[in-house]
Amino acid sequence: MHNELFSIGPFTVYGYGLMIAIGIFAAYCLAEYRARRLGLDDERVFGLTICAVIGGIIGGKVLYYLTVLPQIAADPSLLYRDLMEGFVIYGALIGGFAGIVLYCRRWKMNVPSYLDLALPSVALAQGFGRIGCLLAGCCYGRETDCAFSIVFQNSAYAPNGVPLIPTQIISSVLDFLHFGFLILFAKKWKKGEGQVTGLYFALYSAGRFILEFFRGDLERGNVGALSTSQFIAIFAFIFGVVLFFWAGKHGGAGAEAAEASETEETAESVEVSDSEEAAADSEQAEQSDAAEQEEEDEQS
Repeated sequence: MHNELFSIGPFTVYGYGLMIAIGIFAAYCLAEYRARRLGLDDERVFGLTICAVIGGIIGGKVLYYLTVLPQIAADPSLLYRDLMEGFVIYGALIGGFAGIVLYCRRWKMNVPSYLDLALPSVALAQGFGRIGCLLAGCCYGRETDCAFSIVFQNSAYAPNGVPLIPTQIISSVLDFLHFGFLILFAKKWKKGEGQVTGLYFALYSAGRFILEFFRGDLERGNVGALSTSQFIAIFAFIFGVVLFFWAGKHGGAGAEAAEASETEETAESVEVSDSEEAAADSEQAEQSDAAEQEEEDEQS
């Protein structure tokens, strides 16, 4: 695999960055389309996407720093060197999640509804992102003698010339399947706002916990016998399962309350607009009467 796809003068297009960009764009287009279909504010989707991406970048970088604290203590230049490299997906998910919540709070949007809108798009973006990992050679698997393997020749990250478990391909396929199932669930079986979000975290964390056993890259940090991602996956799974069942029972009522609140705010704004319009008409009528009276006085 080759991460450097092509160059135009001094500008080089890298496979990893290109796949990340495609994933973000596809996620945005999907979310905007679904927002229109679901009756949500599609004009807010762009801002929602920007906040999610910014939060994801910050969260992914911060968690990466936490996994390499001993190396940073030995060489503090790691904090600012290669800023575009070294991200942890769970940090990106937490940061992106926080970015969506903050954006919804800022614009008084129903948080569970927009999280359910965003999370299938996140799974889609992850599928493209893992293709980028394949091109770059990062997030590689353990050595294997199985026929289902991949051999890198020019990777700056994976061992070259040895058969490895193709964890990037497996991850990408699972992410696309994850995306498809979330869309199907949202259309056919969703009972309350927040269920899609809970299902995303439950399924992703379960799959990631298992897949970590087949990873061969060592710079992932660990908590005891578990990798950092496996440790976080335990709590993410519990959070997802609890949210899924709670939203199934209470999510519908929450959505109705949020919709009623939005309807009430709309009605209030209409009333204010009507009042302002009536006041303007009254003022205009008074001015017209005053003008007519002044004209009569001049004639007399």
